[in-house]
Amino acid sequence: MESPFVSTDWLAAHLSDPNLVVLDGSWHMPNAARNAQAEYLAGHIPGAVFFDIDGVADTTTNLPHMLPPPNDFARMVGALGISETMTIVIYDELGLFSAPRVWWTFRTMGAGDVRILSGGGPKWRAERRATETGLVTRPRQVFHTDFDPDRVATFEIVRDRSQDGAAQIADARPAPRFHAEVPEPRAGLRGGHIPNSVNLPVSLLTEAGQMKSPGELSQLFADRGIDLSKPLITSCGSGITAATLALAAELAGAEQVAVYDGSWAEWGSRKDAEVET
Repeated sequence: MESPFVSTDWLAAHLSDPNLVVLDGSWHMPNAARNAQAEYLAGHIPGAVFFDIDGVADTTTNLPHMLPPPNDFARMVGALGISETMTIVIYDELGLFSAPRVWWTFRTMGAGDVRILSGGGPKWRAERRATETGLVTRPRQVFHTDFDPDRVATFEIVRDRSQDGAAQIADARPAPRFHAEVPEPRAGLRGGHIPNSVNLPVSLLTEAGQMKSPGELSQLFADRGIDLSKPLITSCGSGITAATLALAAELAGAEQVAVYDGSWAEWGSRKDAEVET
């Protein structure tokens, strides 16, 4: 896999490119007491557009930030001034947390050149690079989607693969949540994990806000008994860090990776879903 990351030096040199769009894809856990959009307005990379993970989503479900239908996605991101032919560079203000979810979303919807800023906003700021305040708007564009269903796993797919073992399931949540030793941050969810899933906490994949090397990632998957030559489904609390885990798997050489979009927000709320602790 070609590296999806670009450096702060690269981005600084290309900020004025007419075919480049920079997206602040910051998102925070419900219990983090942080407002990503307010922080964006207070200061962001020059020219960056705020990508609202909760807003560019399926509004017909009560599950958080589910992928919208392709036509709705095209309309919403077109209004943000994004087309599928642009170079899309995404960052977040935790280094590497929610940006991979936005990366996965655009890749799933057919964008050809989607990148993540290595080190994200924290690295950009630590290097004392320029920022600006306020809302950035861009001229409307037309985004032509080419939806890839193989990158998305539904509840039914995950339930079947959990039972038949035709794909491995990896969960990016912290171990105490995976084992139901602490409550979930979202009310109304049972504790535990999908039967026959493996825990690989997302915190093990990064160091100082940047993804570890492909070799280190490959070893992490191997240590958990995950065979990257076989199909893999990634899950987490609500589909955010599952995308980081999917990105790590692809960097480590996996070729068949799908994200369980509903993740534990769906599985843990369904009475017909079997749970292990």
